[in-house]
Amino acid sequence: MTNLRRLINKALNGQNLADDYEIHVGAVAECGRRNKVSELIQQELDQRYNRTIQQFRLAKTQDAVVRLWIDAIHIGDVAGAFWAALTHPRCDTTLQEGLCRDMHMLQHQAGASVRADLSRFNALIEENALLTRELGRVQERSTRLMTEKSNEIERLNTQLTQIRAELIGKDSSIAFLSADITALKTSIPDLDTRKRLLYKLDQMTERQTELETSLREAQVQLAEFTKSKDSEHKNTELLEPVIQVIPITLYLQQKNVLCVGGRSGNVSNYRDLIERVGGRFAHHDGGVEDNQNLLDANLAAADLVICQTGCISHNAYWRVKDFCKRTGKRCVFVENPSTTSLARGLEQFSDINDMNVEFHRLSLD
Repeated sequence: MTNLRRLINKALNGQNLADDYEIHVGAVAECGRRNKVSELIQQELDQRYNRTIQQFRLAKTQDAVVRLWIDAIHIGDVAGAFWAALTHPRCDTTLQEGLCRDMHMLQHQAGASVRADLSRFNALIEENALLTRELGRVQERSTRLMTEKSNEIERLNTQLTQIRAELIGKDSSIAFLSADITALKTSIPDLDTRKRLLYKLDQMTERQTELETSLREAQVQLAEFTKSKDSEHKNTELLEPVIQVIPITLYLQQKNVLCVGGRSGNVSNYRDLIERVGGRFAHHDGGVEDNQNLLDANLAAADLVICQTGCISHNAYWRVKDFCKRTGKRCVFVENPSTTSLARGLEQFSDINDMNVEFHRLSLD
């Protein structure tokens, strides 16, 4: 209607104030004869459908025009074809009436299609409104979640900043303390050497205490032994070999007894003594000839340890003592490397709870 109103205004050389229906009726009435309005409408339609008109001009017969018109109906583009067929030189009254009938039925079909499209359009409008409301709720929920997440991120960033500040403060404190320690070490010359000497002094003091205790025990045992010998000499009329009878109040039950140190000539006597009271004998010379690296393995395999302190290296002594102290393994330190001292050392194991005590008497030559 915009183009038709423009043509009417152009034909009247002014502004037409009629409504669309009046313009439509007036234009149809004017097209019944040749005048300015019909000529302008003719020119407008010829220009608009020029390509279709050229295609219809190729039709030389009325049947060819009808075929083109039918093809246009199947395609669905009938506006240009209708005008081209009506203005074709082969269009007579019969053809014109047929074209108008077809166009009338097409208008009914178009109207039904428009009504169906309008129903679908209204349904789409309702669906769009529903989806718009749902989209609004989703957007509102999304906005709320984004706000919550933003607040959470801001809170975590604040915590992260605080933690970083605390770490920087701790790193600074560590740096200051390290600098103070370095300055303190620098101010005290030979600090490491002093530490080692103090540790060694403590070890030597402890060793001295143990040796003094062992010495007192040995002196007591020597006094008792001397008194016993004097009594035996008084009661003995014949000069016979002296036989010492030492009671052994335990049975070793196949316990592994490791003897560290001692004289090499007495090893066979050590072995005989241990095996006679039910034990399994193992020996390490304390670093004089045997490999020091084998000492830890022998200590780990032993149930009982006897350390001959009079015939052992200092390194082996401290290793035996440290190992037994760490593991809780029972160890007896014997000052004298004789077989008799070994027997007395075995007597010190008689208070071990996990052994079945049986009384034996062992005669030592």
